[in-house]
Amino acid sequence: MTTPSLGMTVRLHTTYEEAIARVADALKAEGFGVLTEIDVKETLKKKLGVDFRPYKILGACNPPLAHRALEAVPEVGLLLPCNVTVSQADDNSIEVAIVDPMSMLGFVGRPELEPVAEEARARLDRVAASLRG
Repeated sequence: MTTPSLGMTVRLHTTYEEAIARVADALKAEGFGVLTEIDVKETLKKKLGVDFRPYKILGACNPPLAHRALEAVPEVGLLLPCNVTVSQADDNSIEVAIVDPMSMLGFVGRPELEPVAEEARARLDRVAASLRG
């Protein structure tokens, strides 16, 4: 049994800090801003006293796309913003995972969101492509 993909993954060979900056720049080039940044490593250390690898969740938002989605289905806000994770892998490479907005449609089941999700996916695909090359 295979699980459906929640998104796309890109592996970078750079420092963690440089990867965060590259991801933010690539998102900006496609009209996304980073609204939230959750430092999972810091949070787990503070709340549970456990060590975890460097791992951040970036909440990316493209305001025109978010507005269109919210106008169509207000409760879609439960799935916003588009999350991107940046984490250090065991081999010291950096793994960037980007949510696939089309996969999120399965949770909502509202076909009127499909055009917005398709555009968001195309933009996030270009983000991933720019990080790869």
